[in-house]
Amino acid sequence: MKLLEEKPARPQLNLLKDIFMNSTKAKGQKLERRHNRVRAKISGTALRPRLSVKRSLNYVSLQLIDDVSGKTLVAATSRGIKVGKDNPFKGKTAEAYEAGLDLAKKALDKKITAVCFDRGGSAYHGRVKAVADAARAGGLQF
Repeated sequence: MKLLEEKPARPQLNLLKDIFMNSTKAKGQKLERRHNRVRAKISGTALRPRLSVKRSLNYVSLQLIDDVSGKTLVAATSRGIKVGKDNPFKGKTAEAYEAGLDLAKKALDKKITAVCFDRGGSAYHGRVKAVADAARAGGLQF
């Protein structure tokens, strides 16, 4: 009986929680490293701002950033966007496409025609690619 008191058994649930938390942390660190590699090569100016894409689980946030002055010139998000009938995608990708069109429209209103694309460490497919395609369709040049 004394052996059981000295060394209590660790519940399996806590072990699984630790494994999950470590993998989530590692995933975030890998994303950050990839983003830093991209940002080492890409920088935005007032004439050619950086189109930054932040992909969350449910939404996509887009910004046109002037890195010289450190200001956001135009921003758009897929939150609350209605998907049009002529959209070639479905679901969250369709919302990302509409957000890209919205960003392009706002950028053209501010006389911004050329941007450099920052995928934010995410792979260039799915919602990130849909944003790029929409921005091009909306009149922005990469």
